[in-house]
Amino acid sequence: MIVVAGEALIDLVPQGPNAGAGPDGGRGPLPDLAPRLGGGPYNTAVALGRLGSPVAFCSRVSRDAFGEALLGGLRKAGVDVSPVQRGDEPTTLAVASIGADGSAGYSFYVEGTADRLFAVPGALPVGTRAVSFGTCSLVLEPGATAYEELMRSAAASGVFTALDPNIRAGLIPDPDAYRARFKSWLPSTALLKLSEEDARWLGGTPQEWLTAGPSAVVVTSGGEGLTVFTRDGATHSVPGEDVDVVDTIGAGDTVNAALLHGLSALDALSPIALGQLSGEHWSRLLRFAARAAAITCSRAGAEPPYAAEVGSL
Repeated sequence: MIVVAGEALIDLVPQGPNAGAGPDGGRGPLPDLAPRLGGGPYNTAVALGRLGSPVAFCSRVSRDAFGEALLGGLRKAGVDVSPVQRGDEPTTLAVASIGADGSAGYSFYVEGTADRLFAVPGALPVGTRAVSFGTCSLVLEPGATAYEELMRSAAASGVFTALDPNIRAGLIPDPDAYRARFKSWLPSTALLKLSEEDARWLGGTPQEWLTAGPSAVVVTSGGEGLTVFTRDGATHSVPGEDVDVVDTIGAGDTVNAALLHGLSALDALSPIALGQLSGEHWSRLLRFAARAAAITCSRAGAEPPYAAEVGSL
């Protein structure tokens, strides 16, 4: 069982002929906004379920109509929702803007929402081998402290931990405090995955982060591909897959899921096993993740692929 811990929200995604258009002085064309199930951890959980991994989602979800739809999407993907906490507060909303190259930016509506009130669970599901953390859930208090506590306790008990910070700078009021907090998570992190943009915002290098704790750091470079840095000083890179990009929503989350799914298939969900993977194993794993992400980019919103679409590892 892989547990994904973090927020579930609704992405409001631009649709139609004005999807990539910005307002002209406040009076230009505005696109229609379509609600899509989302949130970095949510997308990761759905992607793992579609790939065929046993997966559970650990979060706090609203009892409103959006919350019910989010749970329905998890169940449809085969995700165990028994660890999900519920609340009467509304669901978090993220309004996406799509650039000419398909890249996505976000503004968030998070005040008083259900996922912020996540509490540390009494226990993880039986058979948990790995827990994945990231995105807004590690920023918004008081839930962020609860997720942080869960991360530390899981790592201390020998559970494999993965971290995808997935920086949303607009939600971070004190960047320096967040950067210091990020560094404090590294001793409790086995696998760190982040984008080039995240890495630049955070500062530091993969080598510095490896020294602090992780056994491997995977850096994504959009269409250029992925690179892994390992503690023994090795690096392995693969190119991106050519695809007609509709948007990049959920691409990084799909990479995260594909890496965890592949590591489980390789029986490498432990810091020691992760550090012992060969260059051939890493190349296979990164190519698998690149294929999965490309499929996600080829369709609107966060729609990760099913196992049959990606092929074997």
